[in-house]
Amino acid sequence: MEKLIQRAQYANSLLCVGLDPTGDDQQVARRLAEVIDQTSPYAAAFKPNLAFFLSREDGVKLLRETVQRIPESIPVILDGKFGDIANTADHYARFAYDVIGADSVTVNPYMGDDAIVPFARPGKMVFVLAKTSNKPVHSLQDVALTRGGYLSDYAAQVARKLDEEHGGIGLVVGATNAAAVARLRSLSPEQWFLVPGVGAQGGDLEATLRAGLRPDGSGLLINTSRALWQAADAGAAARELVEQINKFRPTAVHSLV
Repeated sequence: MEKLIQRAQYANSLLCVGLDPTGDDQQVARRLAEVIDQTSPYAAAFKPNLAFFLSREDGVKLLRETVQRIPESIPVILDGKFGDIANTADHYARFAYDVIGADSVTVNPYMGDDAIVPFARPGKMVFVLAKTSNKPVHSLQDVALTRGGYLSDYAAQVARKLDEEHGGIGLVVGATNAAAVARLRSLSPEQWFLVPGVGAQGGDLEATLRAGLRPDGSGLLINTSRALWQAADAGAAARELVEQINKFRPTAVHSLV
């Protein structure tokens, strides 16, 4: 977590650059290099999506090369949405941290702490799915509990307890439901949220920031993928988004290092 805090402060940024590469392999390798080089000055973190690499013949090699290209000072969140029993989860953690070199992962908590704790290594971060940005017809996350609240709330409560025990546990909270962001922030006042859904999925940036920022103007990572991947100048697009985010941060310094 310390690496993320230091990077967010240094770059004066809460921008997470999502890497969801589309196109043929040669084109993708070039574009990944461009996006990383152009957006690095403005990124608080990078988030490669594992599926977009594994679907390629040499995807693991490309993923490792991608992570190696990212400056060491910028955290890498491997978005694999891992979620299995402890022994299997331990092997997923070895893959993410020891093979790929990631600093953080996303985890599906359906199997409980068995699926989360193996990733909670010292110096690493785990983002637990709580309220995601998709809007399915049949949503498990929105199931109401007899004791009050929703299943997503309970996932957040489990993650908070594990954070108190192990450290480095945050939440994935989508930007497509600002009310849910506010509710989960009330349940998890100190934890970091990884926030997908701004841009192509229709999430409201201003509403999300107002609902989810901590009093210190931090605690959110706003992820953007397609808007940067498709931009003619990914660096300019990243800078513009950082400036938009910082307008709503009470302690932000409105200049970039």
